[in-house]
Amino acid sequence: MPRMAGLFGDDAEPGPPPGPSLFGDEPPPTEKAAAYRVLARKYRPRTFHDLIGQEALVRTLRNAFAMNRIAHAFMLTGVRGVGKTTTARILARALNCTGADGQGGPTPDPCGLCENCVAILADRHPDVVEMDAASNTGVDDVREIIEATRFRPLIARTKVFIIDEVHMLSKQAFNALLKTLEEPPPHIKFVLATTEIRKVPVTVLSRCQRFDLRRVAVTELAAHFARIAAAEAIAIAPAAIDHIARAADGSVRDGLSLLDQAIARGAQDGGEITAAMAADMLGLADRGYVFDLMDAIIAGNAANCLAIADAAYERGADLSVLLADLLGLAHLLTRLKSVPALASGTTLPEAERTRGAALAAMLGIGFLGRLWQMLLKGVAEVDTAPDRRAAAEMILIRLCHVADMPPPGELLKRLTESGALSASGAILSPGPQGGGTPTGAARAVANGGIVPLAAPRALSFPDVVALAGARRDVMLFAHLRQSVHLVRFAPPMIELRLEPHAPRDLTFRLAALLEAETARRWTIALSHEQGAPTIDEAEAEAAVQRQQEAATHPLVRAILAAFPGAKIEASAPTPTAEPEIPADWAALVPPDDAYEGDME
Repeated sequence: MPRMAGLFGDDAEPGPPPGPSLFGDEPPPTEKAAAYRVLARKYRPRTFHDLIGQEALVRTLRNAFAMNRIAHAFMLTGVRGVGKTTTARILARALNCTGADGQGGPTPDPCGLCENCVAILADRHPDVVEMDAASNTGVDDVREIIEATRFRPLIARTKVFIIDEVHMLSKQAFNALLKTLEEPPPHIKFVLATTEIRKVPVTVLSRCQRFDLRRVAVTELAAHFARIAAAEAIAIAPAAIDHIARAADGSVRDGLSLLDQAIARGAQDGGEITAAMAADMLGLADRGYVFDLMDAIIAGNAANCLAIADAAYERGADLSVLLADLLGLAHLLTRLKSVPALASGTTLPEAERTRGAALAAMLGIGFLGRLWQMLLKGVAEVDTAPDRRAAAEMILIRLCHVADMPPPGELLKRLTESGALSASGAILSPGPQGGGTPTGAARAVANGGIVPLAAPRALSFPDVVALAGARRDVMLFAHLRQSVHLVRFAPPMIELRLEPHAPRDLTFRLAALLEAETARRWTIALSHEQGAPTIDEAEAEAAVQRQQEAATHPLVRAILAAFPGAKIEASAPTPTAEPEIPADWAALVPPDDAYEGDME
């Protein structure tokens, strides 16, 4: 059931009971302690100007108010903690602000002093109704909202319905809301918020003006947290703020909760909240540990790598988080390698600018790409392993050993120098006396990838099959490949043996196709002789033969020896090109021996 938001206010507290106690004596005077408000509530934005990282949304809404083109329904989407509900409440105040003199209209800059602004800020305005769709998912809850839209606001200019986590509504609830959402009364506005925009029906989205609240950048979060720490007179190191801003993952609310926790953790010491304290609180490895670990991995020093991981673990770091930090460092190094100017900018911390730039200059893109892929799989393995620490250590050992292995390009170069490849780069295949002669594929490569064909050439049975494919006769084309064994091909006569499952009219359809194409009669004769394999069988046999030849090739054997556990697999079939058929079907070559070479 929808509830009136904060009917008694968020900070309302029951006072002491009036009059004497049960024993007749007067209650002793006590000093009322001020209730503590968490930073996320204390510094919640009150105006559009206070919103950080949402410039596009603020600019659009300001223009809408300036032009008096305010939508009747808004859809706010984004990750948790970026300001969806806060924006909805600011919208409610902007729509209902009357100004300090009580004569103002809708404005993007609510005064915060009028009766409506004060009541909405205190979360107790009767005309601003909030509903949590996660708890009120049924059609009956929506019907109560629909019923409430029939009545005009009690004291405000506009009645605002805020539905949070709207994607949790049932299908029936969405259907019940559609008509009202499309044509609400003029005094009604809807503000819907969700973290799962894909779960909201398109019919609902089409009736709303959508705003995507983006994740707040780390630099913006760090600056915001620094301002709040200064306002709270809290001494905190910039590196500690950076740790918190990164851990917030774009969420202002999550970051302020972590800042609250850091303040509580460091308050007992009375000094500055250091980066080490923040890292310890977050379960992070010190940034220096991450760089030291990367140095050990690059050097292939497994013993040093495990020692660094043990030290980080003893300090309270989660090794899965340590691997995630390594993954982030691999990404950073790749960016520095691709855009060296980042090292001279001011957006990166000092360690990333100095040690990161040096590592990026030393490593190659190929190594960084392999490191990224292995770490990406390693993080997933650790999350599902029964012993997370053991799994993380196995990943680190694997990384150290892979660092010693040459990249594929270097391995091919070594194999070339050892004689597995010819000097010209053509693949060698064993000849009759064991010597190396270029294969047909290698000769094609040597000729620029073009294999010359004899022209003119004799008509062949594969040309007939290609004709069926070119004329889009799918069934005939398939059976010619799968169900036909060629016994004799002597145009205009073809002798075939058919598989039992072949259609009875196959010969008639084939004769009709050829007669229509060549304007002459063809004879399709059936035979009991064995004949050649079907085209599909011949291609499958050729594929097996190619794989067997590849397994005995010196280059492949050298690669299998260099990479233990590797195996030969058939590649995915390439898309079949458009069938090529002779241009002049009338020029037929009758002698049978002209076709024997093409059928081999």
